[in-house]
Amino acid sequence: MIHLDALSVDFDERFQLLDIDWTLRPGEHWLIAGANGSGKSALAAVLAGDGDILSGSIEGVPKRIALVSYERQAELIAAERRKDDADILDVISEGTPVAEIIEDGCQDLNLARSLVDTLGLRPLMSRAFRKLSTGETRKVMLIRALTSRPDLLVLDEPFDGLDHDSLVWLQGHLRTLAETTPMVIVLNRFDECPDFVTHVAYVDDGRLPLCVERADEQAYAELYQLLHLKTSDLEIPAADPAAKLPALDPATPLVQLTGATVRYTDNTVFDGLDWTIEPNQSWQLSGPNGSGKTCLLQLITGDHPQCYVNDINVFGYQRGTGESIWEIKQFIGYVSTALQWEYTVSTSLRNVIISGFHDSIGLYTKSTDTEKAIANEWLALLGMSDRADEPFNRLSFGDQRLVLIARAMVKHPPLLILDEPCLGLDDMNRQLVLALVERICLGSETSVLYVNHREQDRVAGIDNHLTLTGNTPA
Repeated sequence: MIHLDALSVDFDERFQLLDIDWTLRPGEHWLIAGANGSGKSALAAVLAGDGDILSGSIEGVPKRIALVSYERQAELIAAERRKDDADILDVISEGTPVAEIIEDGCQDLNLARSLVDTLGLRPLMSRAFRKLSTGETRKVMLIRALTSRPDLLVLDEPFDGLDHDSLVWLQGHLRTLAETTPMVIVLNRFDECPDFVTHVAYVDDGRLPLCVERADEQAYAELYQLLHLKTSDLEIPAADPAAKLPALDPATPLVQLTGATVRYTDNTVFDGLDWTIEPNQSWQLSGPNGSGKTCLLQLITGDHPQCYVNDINVFGYQRGTGESIWEIKQFIGYVSTALQWEYTVSTSLRNVIISGFHDSIGLYTKSTDTEKAIANEWLALLGMSDRADEPFNRLSFGDQRLVLIARAMVKHPPLLILDEPCLGLDDMNRQLVLALVERICLGSETSVLYVNHREQDRVAGIDNHLTLTGNTPA
């Protein structure tokens, strides 16, 4: 059994893995998944001894580990190129032959010869390793690993660069090898996951928030949906030109509070709060229960009675100067647990999203072709295209939350308020919601006000943070 306990590792100050808790038991085969730059390769490399441990521990790592990765491939090629240094050698090096590279560390020459023929490398055995193509180099690295009789085989993108026949052969060979050798495989394409894989480790921003058993069909499907949100090249759907909101002055703040105070007879929630939300600027609002997060939101939306005794400017309107609440709310998309509790209608997912164009609970008017098309684009982004006609009230709590966020975004409101969007969600669904919020922050001109209990639940694209501590904002 290999166990990583609160392990933090630094890779030449370029990247860090943080607080990794991970256990690999005998008989398990793991897939490491995640978006580009998430730390998948770093986690695999740690098993082979790479990186500098900052804290925590790793135990039970076997002595013979074979790692195939682009980094190891590049290191080997770089070492070969250094042999050309005329200051060190008296003669020009021709480079190490492929045969010698394969034989180094080989524990099964018969298997090596068989693999050389199977992968079509026989004519290249006398050629210098550094003169091979990328695909040929990858084949050599695979042969070295497979013939070293490892106690653990770690393969980082093993199928990349291989021709079709070689890829099919490798998939079959790994399936056979899985009967005797534990494997950890890194893949960008989740749909390439070999059928012998038993567990999936999901890496995000240098952390390991989720580990899923392959046999858990629901968790596996949710992880597939999460990776779709994190890695698909789909863009945030455009707004309906026919439902375009009134233009706002780009030089005017969306929200500006000056010395805002909420006070009751025996309690001051917060006092003297100055806060400005500029166009295209997203914020994370955090704080414990009772710190005033909900009061602050209600000051913005006009749902708090004290909003008219404070100096508040929203979307160019000064509170208390005759504006209607609907003039304000047309510029706001809002998602909360309370809204989800209210949305109990049995209409389809597509219609729930379309209802966002009309700010209604349910859909009571005939939808246009454009509205349907935009709703379908949102469903595609969520990985729910095949569920478009499914009743909303039959969805899981987490999937309902995703659909309601899409509903709030269909008009591309200048401000999207997500009030505790992860409340009541398990780790998997929480990751799904955070991934969607991240896509919105990075792929639209909507300012996101993301409210949560835990300040550490950061979202890429949100760089501004306001923490309410009770009485005094931080």
